[in-house]
Amino acid sequence: MAAAAVPTKGNLIANKKSLTLAKTGYELLDKKRNILVREMMTLIDRASEIQDKIDVTYSKAYLALQKANIAMGFIDDIAKSVPEEDTLKLSYRSVMGVEIPIVTIDETEPELFYGLQMTNPAIDEAYASFREVKWLTAELAEVENSVYRLADAIKKTQKRANALKNIMIPRFEEAVKFISDALEEKDREEFSRLKVIKAQKARKNAG
Repeated sequence: MAAAAVPTKGNLIANKKSLTLAKTGYELLDKKRNILVREMMTLIDRASEIQDKIDVTYSKAYLALQKANIAMGFIDDIAKSVPEEDTLKLSYRSVMGVEIPIVTIDETEPELFYGLQMTNPAIDEAYASFREVKWLTAELAEVENSVYRLADAIKKTQKRANALKNIMIPRFEEAVKFISDALEEKDREEFSRLKVIKAQKARKNAG
């Protein structure tokens, strides 16, 4: 038995306190894990929905682009006129201490970078669809990264909770029982000793 389990009242109080703290810590970690799991499952469903939208929108965009290429030939010049996206911003929110990314793109009105007189509606449709894909891709990146971070936090939280449940709590429970039993045995011995002393005094006084 470890030195901390030496049968004294001080150690009994200390181990009972540690046991209470360990149980409270386990309950808090279990609640945290449940909250993180619910958050992650919600995001997984959301990621699936976004991916479905991206697939549909990509198909629509490429079909429109194909039509535009058929009608006008390859439109490299028009494609090159669209600037690269540079308004993406990254911030964070906290879920039970886990930093979750927030990806945003500056909301601006759609701007055409080509002349309408030299194009056809298929190009407009392709541009609008690819613009939507850009927003959806940013949203999907945010969600998938959030799921990864939550999964990692859940794994660490579960590991800590298991350590408390399977190692620390049983250890403190064993120490409390050992000390309590030892102190009770000591009290019984002391009681028996006092009875013997009392009986001896009684016989001495009677003699």
